[in-house]
Amino acid sequence: MTRHHAAINQKGRHIMRLITRLLTASFVALAGSLPAVAAEPDPSDWAAVEKAAAGQTVYFNAWGGSESINSYIEWVGSEMQKRYGVDVVQVKLDDTASAVAKVVAEKAAGKNEGGSVDLIWINGENFVSMKNQKLLLSPDWVTSLPNWTYVDTQNQPTILTDFTEPTEGLESPWGGAKMVFFYDSARTEASALPDSAKQLLAWAKANPGRFSYPAPPDFIGSSFLKQVLTEVIDDPEKLLKPLDETRFEKDVEPLFAYLDSLHPMAWRAGKAFPQNYPDMKQKLGDGELDIIFAFNPAEASAAIKAGELPDTVRSFVFSGGTLGNTHFVTIPYNANAKAGALLVANFLLSPEAQLRKQDPQYWGDPTVLAMDKLPAADRAAFQSLDLGVATLAPDQLGPVLAEPHASWMERIETEWRRRYASGN
Repeated sequence: MTRHHAAINQKGRHIMRLITRLLTASFVALAGSLPAVAAEPDPSDWAAVEKAAAGQTVYFNAWGGSESINSYIEWVGSEMQKRYGVDVVQVKLDDTASAVAKVVAEKAAGKNEGGSVDLIWINGENFVSMKNQKLLLSPDWVTSLPNWTYVDTQNQPTILTDFTEPTEGLESPWGGAKMVFFYDSARTEASALPDSAKQLLAWAKANPGRFSYPAPPDFIGSSFLKQVLTEVIDDPEKLLKPLDETRFEKDVEPLFAYLDSLHPMAWRAGKAFPQNYPDMKQKLGDGELDIIFAFNPAEASAAIKAGELPDTVRSFVFSGGTLGNTHFVTIPYNANAKAGALLVANFLLSPEAQLRKQDPQYWGDPTVLAMDKLPAADRAAFQSLDLGVATLAPDQLGPVLAEPHASWMERIETEWRRRYASGN
């Protein structure tokens, strides 16, 4: 190598060292100017969660079809701001699947942090989808929430499984639903009310034309089919698993035998069906039907208050249990405001928030809390809550029958339409 080439190489190495120093300095300066990526919040260190949540905005994706529910979420937001400096913005949905689609799209684009969805009011089908795609904050964060200590896991098994899918601490309960029957005590004696699906069929035969249900796939109508199936199938445990196509016809034979007996005795002899719950409610008020049902124990009291039903309407359930489920909130794995979302989920489980949620003037939704786990003052507040003249107290709602696996309902609705949709 000539002295000329050696000089050039030495000069080149000097320039490269200079460039390296400049790039390193620039990177350090740039890194110092960027916001630090927040560490995953640890629910077991709640003080740290509260500190991290301050100033965050939680985008709560929730169904926006009810003014009373929207108002309740607004109240939650105002309390979160006052207490913790956390803003809550409700993203009003027509379909929960649209929130799930956002998270799916963000994962596909590699956006594993700073996602646009912080909290979702989730349903069973979408929970299973997100769980299977690993789109949820994990591991178990729910049982670390301070207010989890009040949750009624013993008497409400649907808190631990969502349409038979184990929740595994990936979604937090915030309200319940329970099938409840309504009747007008001015026309029907309480002593004559049925106490099971079998007795309901006998009652319908003794009172022709006075009972019916909405045609599936209406949610309330499909729920009635699930209630009957749970009571008449040879082994209810089958319903907790995906249906076996090779046994499907035999398994559902008791359900359709029941319906074949019921329809000739039903309203309009089973040639037509109420459109939905509001239609059934109107028919009870007009005296066309004597027994109807809903999936919210407060529905009758709300209808009485609104002048839609007479104040003689009352509620009853089957002593062996009626269908029930729990609704949940969950946090996507890439949520931008994870700490804030944890704080909101915990507040939704507080005795104060649950009490307001169960109050019919705000929502009327059954609580997920166990009364015997609450402090005396909170328990007394629940006991003194005016649920309405037609609303059963929580301890009068009877056992909860779990929802069947989702695969059953789709097939049953298809079979129902094949058999009865023509009205024959």
